[in-house]
Amino acid sequence: MLNKNIETFIGCDNEYDESRIVIFGAPFDSTTSFRPGTRFASKVMRGESFGIETYSPYQDKDLEDINVYDGGDLELSFGNPEKALGRIEEYTQKVVEDGKVPCMIGGEHLVTLGAIRAVAKQYPDLHVIQFDAHADLRDEYLGEQLSHASVIHRVWDILGDNRIFQFGIRSGDRSEFEWGKDHVFTNKFNFNGLEEVVESLKGKPVYLTIDLDVLDPSVFPGTGTPEAGGVSFMELLQGVLTVSGLNIVGCDVNELSPIYDQSGVSTAVACKVLRELLLAVHTEK
Repeated sequence: MLNKNIETFIGCDNEYDESRIVIFGAPFDSTTSFRPGTRFASKVMRGESFGIETYSPYQDKDLEDINVYDGGDLELSFGNPEKALGRIEEYTQKVVEDGKVPCMIGGEHLVTLGAIRAVAKQYPDLHVIQFDAHADLRDEYLGEQLSHASVIHRVWDILGDNRIFQFGIRSGDRSEFEWGKDHVFTNKFNFNGLEEVVESLKGKPVYLTIDLDVLDPSVFPGTGTPEAGGVSFMELLQGVLTVSGLNIVGCDVNELSPIYDQSGVSTAVACKVLRELLLAVHTEK
């Protein structure tokens, strides 16, 4: 009997009903402010994921031992951010209502807003941990409030003060940092203080968003807005492991733009980050 050749992320070919985590791609980059190309990330990551193993020697866990469903890529309207966000929200809402953990592959960082809109409905006490090079706290960028440069400000519109915790931030307009002092927790340059934040969030629902440009460009050049002075892969991995004990109810990995690293190293790094994230946040029902 012939079977359909459906490409999934390595080790994530379980059925939906039996899976605890649901991954899906959000190939959208219409508000990218510098170099586009993140719309290709999820498709490229699936293909390149077979260059890594399902087993993590860092955690002594294996994707073969957990149930993850890969729902493929959403069909998103490139020219209409609100319509694209609505589709992401709709899909994410279905996942969380079914008692599963959505794990989205961006796409530009704006896609996080669609997922958080849905997750916050299900979990009114939602908190967000953000690993990122950029503050993303502008109220608007070139007159547009829906932008990957303003996504965390839009998340704040939903959650309010003292619910957003940023780490690794090393770029932003002066006004972003000034505004952020009164509304979000920001740790610049590294993950110092993450353990204390994790301790304060125990028992609360948490959404983890990882903008891969938090990594130094020497590790991860394949992104639209590279920023020197980032963390290493091992520092990012330790950050993921540190938050893994929390009640992670949603997560995403975004801002890989594979066309800017023809060596494929950035895609390999992104695949490894996603593998470690899935293994770290997976819990039994």
